[in-house]
Amino acid sequence: MKPNSNSTSPQTYRSPSLVLAGLTFGVGIALTGVWFHQRQVNMPSHQLSDSTKNLLGQLQTPVSIHYYALLPAGSADESLSAFAGRVTQLLDTMQTASGGKIQLASVTVPADTNATAATADGLQPFNLNKGDACFLGLEIASGKNHETFSQLQPEWEGALEYDLARAIQRVAVVAAPLQPLPEPAKPSSEIVATVNRLIPDASAVSVEQADQIFHAEFIKRCQEVGADSEAELHVAQQKAVDAQASGSPAEQAAAQKNLLQVQLAQGEKMKSLAADLQTQLTVFQQLKAGNAVAK
Repeated sequence: MKPNSNSTSPQTYRSPSLVLAGLTFGVGIALTGVWFHQRQVNMPSHQLSDSTKNLLGQLQTPVSIHYYALLPAGSADESLSAFAGRVTQLLDTMQTASGGKIQLASVTVPADTNATAATADGLQPFNLNKGDACFLGLEIASGKNHETFSQLQPEWEGALEYDLARAIQRVAVVAAPLQPLPEPAKPSSEIVATVNRLIPDASAVSVEQADQIFHAEFIKRCQEVGADSEAELHVAQQKAVDAQASGSPAEQAAAQKNLLQVQLAQGEKMKSLAADLQTQLTVFQQLKAGNAVAK
C-alpha cells in the first residue's frame, strides 16, 4: 500500500486533524459503542509472523489504534461481519505482542456520534445504496503522527497484518523523540553535505529550528522511498492476494515470504533514514558548538 494520503489502493492512508479527531472520538467514547481491548482467555487469536512479533516487541513509543466496525443490520452481510471479527482478532493479537505499547479501542455500535468520529478519523462510508452507512477501518496514531486505513476490504486480508505492522512502525519511528547520538567519529560526507545544504549558516539557526528542518527533510525522503517502492510492493501484494485465492499452500507461503521480504527491505530503508536524521542533528550541534567557540 502506498504510504501517503494520495494512495488509490483499497486501503487509503490519510492524516486527519488531530484536534478534530480527538474531539469527535472523545464524544464517541463518552456516548456509545467504544470498548478497550484486553487479552481474553480462550478467545481465538491470529498467528502473527515472527517479523511482526519482533517489530511490535521493539516499539519505543506508545501507539493508539481506533478501530471502527460500524456495520448496521441490512447494510452489511454476514461475510463482511465475519471479516470484521477476524480483524478484531488480529488487532487483539498485535496488542498483546506489543507488550502494552499498543492502546486499542474499538467502536462497534452504529450511531450518529460514532459515524461522525469515524468520518473525522478519515474513514470512508460505504454500502450507502443498501441502507445506513457502513464504516470499517482504523486510525493508527503516535504523538502527532497518523495513518488511516479508510476502508478495510476482505480481498486484501492476506496482506493486512503486514500493512498494519508497517504503518505502526512508521508512526512510531517518526514520532520517536530526537535524542542526540554519541559523537560520530566520521560522519559520512553525504550527511555533512546535506546538513550544509539545508542549513548553510549554523550560527543563525537554533537547535529547535534545525530539528524541524531535518524532520521535514526526513518526511520528504520517506515519501520518496515510498514512491520508489510502490510498484514493487503492489506486485508482491497482488501475488499474495492471487495465492490466497488459489488455495495452494505452497504458493501462499512463497507469496507471503516474497511480500515480507519486500516490506522488510522498505522498513530497513526507513530505519536508515531515521538514523541519518539523528546523525544530521548531531553534526549540526557540533558545527554550532564550533561556531560558538570560534566567537
